Amino acid sequence: MGAQVTQSVIAMQPSNAKAAGWMAGWLTLMLVLLVAGREATRELDVFQIMEMRSVIGLLMLYPLIHANGGFSRMKTLRPLTHIVRNIVHYAAQYGWFLALTLIPLAQVVAIEFTMPIWTALLAVSFIGERLNVWKVLAIVLGLIGVIVIVQPGVAQISPGQLIMVLAAMGFGAAIVMVKSLTRTDTVLVIIFWMLVIQSAIGLVPAVYTWHWPSAHIWPWILVIAFCGTYSHYCFAQAMRYADATVVVPMDFLRVPLSATLGWLLYSERLDAATVIGAALILTGNLLNLKRS
Repeated sequence: MGAQVTQSVIAMQPSNAKAAGWMAGWLTLMLVLLVAGREATRELDVFQIMEMRSVIGLLMLYPLIHANGGFSRMKTLRPLTHIVRNIVHYAAQYGWFLALTLIPLAQVVAIEFTMPIWTALLAVSFIGERLNVWKVLAIVLGLIGVIVIVQPGVAQISPGQLIMVLAAMGFGAAIVMVKSLTRTDTVLVIIFWMLVIQSAIGLVPAVYTWHWPSAHIWPWILVIAFCGTYSHYCFAQAMRYADATVVVPMDFLRVPLSATLGWLLYSERLDAATVIGAALILTGNLLNLKRS
């Protein structure tokens, strides 16, 4: 893994296959994070969980930092981009959790996966990526698949829905900034500054809401820290090998995979709509990977 970090950013050769491999790592860690997060939030406040994830994650990242030359190699020529990216990402995460308390989960998930639309539009507008028919098809099929799975009801727009739309836009903007940063900074530098900046952002609210975790919650906290750190490592690596408009639609797979996980671990219903939606999502991704 260390060899991947020290590769020249400019010399990286595009590869949809390698991007898909790193996205497989992202999806796996995000699914584990889903379970760990559900268990941890039974006892701890979200601000505290996010702060512990960043601080412990930084400690877990140190061996990789040391293997690649130490903190002196974590310098960046684009500190402002890192700061803006992490403020946006942190706010989007908070908005996502807040929306969970205001609107049904199905609506949260459906609105969250409008994120690839914002990502694609911003990537085209700000970093010069191009849309083609296959990328558009992957996005459209993915959105249709998500709608089929969650079957959101038609209702009057609520504050929670507006907050979730803003969160989805924030996630899209953060992804585009990650793609831009991979052109000048290594993945390790991007993750290092994410953990440092978000630790600073969340320190005060975490202290205010602090509750010492019980013994059985600590393992879940460690899992959250590891998965939260290295899932972003996998995602940033995927962005180095392919356009954001290729990488992001792969994340649609998280919806049917999460539904399957819920069925296996929590006896949540896995119905025909989930199967059909998963098929649409997978079809769009395969077409995109084959034709891009």
